[in-house]
Parts: sequence; C-alpha cells; structure tokens
Amino acid sequence: MTQTLDTMSYDALVAALDWQVDLGVDEAIGDGPINRYGLDTQAPRLDAWLKRDNPAVTQTAPPVTDTRGPVPPVPFVHTGPDPVAVAKAAADGAASLGALRDALDAYPHCELRKGAKSLVFADGNPASRVMIIGEAPGADEDRAGKPFVGRAGQLLDKMLAAITMDRAAPDAARAVYLTNILPWRPPQNRDPDPAEVAMMRPFLERHVELVAPDILVLMGNHACHALMGRKGITRLRGQWTTALDRPALPMFHPAYLLRNPAAKREAWADLLALNAKLKDT
Repeated sequence: MTQTLDTMSYDALVAALDWQVDLGVDEAIGDGPINRYGLDTQAPRLDAWLKRDNPAVTQTAPPVTDTRGPVPPVPFVHTGPDPVAVAKAAADGAASLGALRDALDAYPHCELRKGAKSLVFADGNPASRVMIIGEAPGADEDRAGKPFVGRAGQLLDKMLAAITMDRAAPDAARAVYLTNILPWRPPQNRDPDPAEVAMMRPFLERHVELVAPDILVLMGNHACHALMGRKGITRLRGQWTTALDRPALPMFHPAYLLRNPAAKREAWADLLALNAKLKDT
C-alpha cells in the first residue's frame, strides 16, 4: 500500500529527500524560467545514486565533476506586439465612453480579464465636474460590474453625501464620476502589477479626456503612483497637485478609513477642501 505523507515516518521522508538531492534536485521553484535545452545533458550524480542503492553496480568510469555552477534564469523576452502600444492605439481610437468600454472589453493582453467575472468600467454621471479614481475592483465590484459598491464604496457615498454630492445626482454640479486604475479584479485583491498599470494607463488617460472633469480625486497610493509617479498617501493627501493636466487631490482610500477610523478626520478636511475648490473653480 502506498504511504501518504501523514503515515510516512521521519526516516522515510528523509530518505525520499536524499534520493531527490542525489538526483540533482536543488530547488522546487526557481525565480524565473530556465532554458533546459541550454543545459549540459550529463547527469554526474546518477552513478552515485545507482551505486548506493545497488551495491552490485560498479563504477566503470571516473566520476564527473559538476563545474557548471548555478544556471541563471532565462529572462523573459516579449516577442509579440507591445501591449502598451496596442492599448494606446485602441484607446486613442475610442471616440466615446461606450467605444472606450468596448475597446477595453476587446483588449486581449491583460491576464486579469481571465480571472474576473466582469469588466468594471465606471459609475456615476459622466457630466460631473469631479472624477474619482481608485485602485482596482474588489469582490463586490467584480460581481456588480461597478466601482466602489462594497463596504468601502458605501462609506465613500456617505462621505460624499456630507458635502451634498452623489454619484446618482442628475445635476453635474453635485454629481461624481468613479472609475479605477484597473478595470478587472486582481486575484485575491492583490496590489496592481506595474505591467498591468502600464497597459491600462492609456485607457485611463483617454477616459479622463472623454469625461473632461474639472478635478481629479486620487484615492489611495496606487492611484497616486499611477498618475503622479509618487507614493506615500499620508504625506500626499490633502495637498493639491496636478495629474493629467488637471487639478488633483490625493485622498485616503475609503478601504483605508475602514481599517483606520482615526484617519476620517483628515478625510473630512480633504472633503471640505474639495468642496471649496469646486466653489472657487
């Protein structure tokens, strides 16, 4: 009967590991792909393994010394079309928000789309003076197909209501428009990958051009890094800056406020600054 890991003894496990080491196994998963065709095909450790477990086997040739050293991983070389160039061409060709959504939906080079339930494009009134840009959809957003609908989105709605703003408001002066850096949910809500952000940035830039808001609100570190090239939201928040040639206000992401309720005081100050800017602009 085949033993399982639960029933194998310590000595049996050690023997199994020794057997793998003798065969030449030195790692389970490498840091990068290895070109096996470029390796020396000799197996200098095989004779030692055969002799250990089969005493009748004698060594008929002098041992071969393995002098290859560690084999560096083969760097990944992209041989197809440049995904960023493809994204830029597709985004530039979109003459409307509907066309931009269709271009995103047809974009084949971002692997996130394969694991997501839906494309999360935007929500709110596109005539709004304020465009809020977040990080990426979560599980609730992935199911609903809209940004900021989970607990963090519900908190954001309450925050906006405190300054008489609403994503559903028909009046452009009181409405907001919401989107994210990434339109598809990353697995396990992990942070956006730089390559993913680079592919999606042309679509986001075109999105901002088509909506033409007076003010951008950058929610959290990843939005700031994608559009400003800077991180450190605790230092950036509340400081008016420029992103995509528009006034931009970095703010704490509402998900951060759920984890750190004490920061709501600073978020309230930022909302008041946003409201004052709208009145002055």
